[in-house]
Amino acid sequence: MKNRSISVKISISLCLLFMAGILLYIMPLKASASGLENVDDLTDSITSSISNDLDDELNADNGLSSFSINFESGNGELNGSLRILLILTLISFIPAMLVMLTSFTRIIIVLHFTRTALGTQTAPPNQVLIGMAVFLTLFIMAPVFTRINEEALKPFDEGQITAKEALEYGMEPIREFMYGQTQARDVATFMEIANLEWDGSDVDAVPSTVLIPAFVLSELRTSFIIGFLIYIPFIVIDMVVSSILMSMGMMMLPPTTISTPFKILLFVLADGWNLVIVNLVKSFY
Repeated sequence: MKNRSISVKISISLCLLFMAGILLYIMPLKASASGLENVDDLTDSITSSISNDLDDELNADNGLSSFSINFESGNGELNGSLRILLILTLISFIPAMLVMLTSFTRIIIVLHFTRTALGTQTAPPNQVLIGMAVFLTLFIMAPVFTRINEEALKPFDEGQITAKEALEYGMEPIREFMYGQTQARDVATFMEIANLEWDGSDVDAVPSTVLIPAFVLSELRTSFIIGFLIYIPFIVIDMVVSSILMSMGMMMLPPTTISTPFKILLFVLADGWNLVIVNLVKSFY
């Protein structure tokens, strides 16, 4: 009972202290109520002044009140800001264009098939293969890029043609290159899917949205055929080595351990890189 009376006294004391604190907090607030009203008035005046200044600036004809896309002198040429925006947008598509609209796809796939057929997992490394594919692509596409520069970029830079005409003239050499490497059956398939008529000879009747996927499909087919032909001599070596090891009772020894040096030796003696790269480049001509 004594402990209970002590706890009750402590609770009453805490309640009294809490109430005294509330009273001490409320009294200064009442004393400064008039001062807060003055502060609120000052805040309202500052806010109204800022909003009035912003309204005046937005209503002023200083070119910052709205966003608009204008044409210079009404001659159909894009202004500088919009032209920079379009150029930056096109730059972001350059990697996809390099891979899909050029000879890069066929080259990189054939080089990977060659490395896999040799049995060397990381020799040459991916960086070397990609770099080789890029420079071979530049070599093969050099006439196309030269035509684009002469027929589209230079006239557009000199103001002789519009941006739309430059795009059309620039796509024409690329379309001719893609059509020369695309099989007719692939073009006919995508034309049929798009519900478009095609007589099988008119290139201009094939839109770019049809020609590009048909070109990619043809490149994949051609590159895999070349890769299969590269695989054949190395598969023969693997079969011979496996048969010899089985006849000797060495079935626990992986055949690739023995066949890989022989495949590399055969590739070096036949000057394999020269055969692969030269014939790969010639396949585009």
